[in-house]
Amino acid sequence: MDIKTVGIVGAGQMGNGIAHVFALSGYEVKLNDISQEALDRGIGVIRKNLDRQVSREKISAEARDDALARISTTLTLSDIGPSDLIIEAASERETIKVAIFEDLLPHLKPETILTSNTSSISITRLASRTDRPERFMGLHFMNPVPVMKLVELIRGIATDDATYQQLLALVSTLGKTAASAEDFPAFIVNRILLPMINEAVYTLYEGVGNVRSIDTALKLGAAHPMGPLELADFIGLDTCLAIMNVLYDGLADTKYRPCPLLTKYVEAGWLGRKSGRGFYDYRGETPVPTR
Repeated sequence: MDIKTVGIVGAGQMGNGIAHVFALSGYEVKLNDISQEALDRGIGVIRKNLDRQVSREKISAEARDDALARISTTLTLSDIGPSDLIIEAASERETIKVAIFEDLLPHLKPETILTSNTSSISITRLASRTDRPERFMGLHFMNPVPVMKLVELIRGIATDDATYQQLLALVSTLGKTAASAEDFPAFIVNRILLPMINEAVYTLYEGVGNVRSIDTALKLGAAHPMGPLELADFIGLDTCLAIMNVLYDGLADTKYRPCPLLTKYVEAGWLGRKSGRGFYDYRGETPVPTR
């Protein structure tokens, strides 16, 4: 089956970026969310990012307009059921993801491939709650999706080779590179990245350095484009905590224990850029460290 139509659940930071790259690559995209406000905001972000690509001469104005014309939106989850490929990009909570797949099942075509953009949750477990575990995979895009070149491909224990090969080929049509991962907690990128971020929070928690010194040290001393605390704010501290808990619970190793300070920031609602405060305060003209 050739994949021509793509349904995306979730119009947030990841979902709208995924819609952007698929539409720009010639696929018909139907974007779903639970509120019209979220859909309007998502389309607005897509339009702004496409305009930026035009201004930088990465794409033509015609390509931008064609991409926008390929994206439709819906508040009704069942509307995306007939898609050739469905990508779930909802909140990083397993109960939400399971509920979405269960609601979709009666509306799917027999050949529809199901995927999740989860950054850490077991693909095998999610697939087991559907009627097609052999046609279920993790399709994990990096943020920001239009810029980042990597897509993690995660096979569940039941994923068949035909599905894997089809999605491997699909990734290349998006102009991206696939890295194949086995279905273990947090896969490859976050298995390595999040413990580093968590260790940076411990370094802050123990008073080894302040926010600015830790970020400066990693940017200038390890050639990282963003400091680990700045990156945590960009990802979202609630997402960072959720992934650390998946690692800690799934691997039963104390080296993955979330730093208490990370938990405290999340409890305060200081989730990073999206909430206006995290390890930096973003409410003024320039970000100011909060510690």
